[in-house]
Amino acid sequence: MATTIMATWQVVEDYQRLFVNRRAYTIQSMRPHPETGRHYYFRPSNKGTDTPLMLTEGTIRQHLEGKITVGLYAINPSTQRCKWVAIDADYKNSMEDLLKLQYHLTQDRVEPALEMSKRGGHLWIFLATPLLAKECRIYIHDLALRLGVPVKGSGLADGIEVFPKHDAIGSGEFGNAIRGPLGIHRGANRRFWFYGADYTLRDQIAYLNRLRKVTEEELRRFIAGKEGSQPDSPPRPKRVTSTDRTTGNGRSEFRILEHVGTVRKVGRNYVARCPACANSGHDRSKDNLAILIDDPRFYKCWAGCTKEMIRAALGCPIHVRHSA
Repeated sequence: MATTIMATWQVVEDYQRLFVNRRAYTIQSMRPHPETGRHYYFRPSNKGTDTPLMLTEGTIRQHLEGKITVGLYAINPSTQRCKWVAIDADYKNSMEDLLKLQYHLTQDRVEPALEMSKRGGHLWIFLATPLLAKECRIYIHDLALRLGVPVKGSGLADGIEVFPKHDAIGSGEFGNAIRGPLGIHRGANRRFWFYGADYTLRDQIAYLNRLRKVTEEELRRFIAGKEGSQPDSPPRPKRVTSTDRTTGNGRSEFRILEHVGTVRKVGRNYVARCPACANSGHDRSKDNLAILIDDPRFYKCWAGCTKEMIRAALGCPIHVRHSA
């Protein structure tokens, strides 16, 4: 059972310096979704308004003390830079791949921190100054390729996921958030600590502060002569199932824009309130659902709702075709 612990303001300040690169954030739901049992993330807003809340020192303290659980975004869109890189692995034997990556990173004098997770682990790399997301991703993807570590999204169902998940994001976009370390994972109802230090907030933060941080000069040296091949970039809604495509008479069976109400443009996408999130009282900022402007058949909920959940919430369930 998770217990509440106290976070000093020094711990909060150090945590902010290490992990917070922008003020937008998400919160993990306290209660599981009634259908999936999962604790989804949503962007919080001021009560009774659509104005998103911004991350504060008080919010960070609540996270560290276990009162809420926040998700953090890697990229600051004003600079396209990040303070850290996180490698998420939660598939069978994923810890072996993380340890392999950790060892080879140390050969470059990089000192990654290994964090436990519900099904595997996260490997965090901290940067001396915010560095370009694109260059960080080139480094990690190249290393994974050389070591034969699978990367999810490159035609593989299982593999590591690299945060930031995009080379760059547009103004008003967010990318993908990852659970902030040292808080309570609601699905597991426990904290996941970093290996290498005692299980107290003070010792954990002190350990992270001591780790050697990667400089821009080093990163440029690591990627010299290499080009990125990032399978999970750029940000783009997933392809919908064949049931969303046009029929033989040229008419679409389902048009998402006819069902979601008011939308607004953000980069290459329309954004709107996700119907499945709305059914659970979430997505009050009305921006979880992204719909590709050039082809509205492509849409995705950034909080993790599946297309089946979205269609069911709209009263237009997907009917699976069975082969003879």
